[in-house]
Amino acid sequence: MSLDAVLAGLDADPGEHGPGRWLGQLVTSGLGRLPLPGHGRTLSRWRALASVAAFDLGLVKLYEGHTDALAILAELGADAPPKGSTWGVWASEPPQARLQLTERPDGGVTLSGRKMWCSGAASVSHALVTAWDEAGRQCLVAVALERPGVRVTHEGWNAVGMASSASVDVLFDNVPVTRVGAPGGYVKRPGFWQGGAGIAACWYGAAMAVGEALRGHCLRREEPHARAHLGAVDTALVCARAALREAAVWIDAHPRDDAELVARRARAGVEAAVEEVLHHAGRALGAGPYCRDARMARRLADLPVFVRQSHAERDLDAQAGQVVVQGEGLWTL
Repeated sequence: MSLDAVLAGLDADPGEHGPGRWLGQLVTSGLGRLPLPGHGRTLSRWRALASVAAFDLGLVKLYEGHTDALAILAELGADAPPKGSTWGVWASEPPQARLQLTERPDGGVTLSGRKMWCSGAASVSHALVTAWDEAGRQCLVAVALERPGVRVTHEGWNAVGMASSASVDVLFDNVPVTRVGAPGGYVKRPGFWQGGAGIAACWYGAAMAVGEALRGHCLRREEPHARAHLGAVDTALVCARAALREAAVWIDAHPRDDAELVARRARAGVEAAVEEVLHHAGRALGAGPYCRDARMARRLADLPVFVRQSHAERDLDAQAGQVVVQGEGLWTL
């Protein structure tokens, strides 16, 4: 069954555990795996993420994490995940919530500490998490969340937008885990920035859905001001789509190269488009979608939170640093 068909069959109201339940349905339907980035079908991967994001951002937060985890496991040569398992990637590294790895006498490792920003923690079966070993090196480990010593809290997530992603704190107490790749391998692999660009496809899918709502409004009513807003939304979305397509082509042509500048450009372009779309759609549509359309209201609350995976001026500064050292000719038509 196609992704669009499965999405069309999902119930419209997520409820408290909807995104996790929906993720399970996608995995059960054989849609838990997407084409790997950098293997010739990166744009197909991103189109799937955009389609899920257009359906629901809480779901795509979990779905993107699951599909990213499978790509990471493949890229780092790890064992295949258990059949039917669902995965998160929890790699946020605030200094007050870093996990610690401890070597056991038998050669295994255990995980202890608090991890913040754990999306879907109450729903997924497994997670890839970053932690620090006794030599002070960042490592990536896989953990089965039903193991003793794992405690999913209700702490750390007071969001209104993206509330359904339930990105709570999780506590680990000497939990046996499996190393994935070498120390430092998570951020050094080519797929790190390839995956980072894929996040922008999620932003784009939600913005596209907002644009479609405005287009439908303009089909039903002759409102010159609304049509002017639609023109601005169309311009923003077409530019963002071009940025994503260009990035996907580059990644597939250079699968082992550093994609940081390509990813940062795509993310910045799509973020700017999201801001344009939200601005113009709000002015054109008025209060109705925010107050009387449950799905649209959820999307309009979720998207500004989700797009804050961008770090705004900090990301633009890092992008500029790459541009400075790249030399002339970067913008030649």
